[in-house]
Amino acid sequence: MSSPEFKQLNEGWNAEPNAPEPMINVAGSAVSLAFYLNHQAYPAEVEEVGRIIFSQCAAWRLGPTNDEGWYLGQCRYSGLAPAWGEFYELIGPDESKRDPADWRLPTKPGSGDRHFLFYFRDETFECFAADWSLERGLERVPLLDRAPS
Repeated sequence: MSSPEFKQLNEGWNAEPNAPEPMINVAGSAVSLAFYLNHQAYPAEVEEVGRIIFSQCAAWRLGPTNDEGWYLGQCRYSGLAPAWGEFYELIGPDESKRDPADWRLPTKPGSGDRHFLFYFRDETFECFAADWSLERGLERVPLLDRAPS
């Protein structure tokens, strides 16, 4: 099986390691992933929220694989991804990229084909989108859409 390259994207910031509380907001082909930032290890305010906006999102998922499952080899990228708890773009061949059955489509699916992956403490976020951007602030986005638990 071919393995992708994992390019880490969260330089100088990360999600809160114990209770990031990821939330999804879908508007057309844009998918927003909001979470609490790690204020103990990075420059951030207490309860500051990071919001990654994925443009032209074609599909997304918030799956159940947690850190224990990753370390036990239960994640399809265990042993391939450099570390748990980071935000990556997967580049190159990846035969397993569409394996999970819980992919969701945005309201108006976009044409993005870049593969993004964020490992949170208790779950994993993935999406296929054209691009991403990070916003920061102290205001939490209300939960509008989320994969069933």
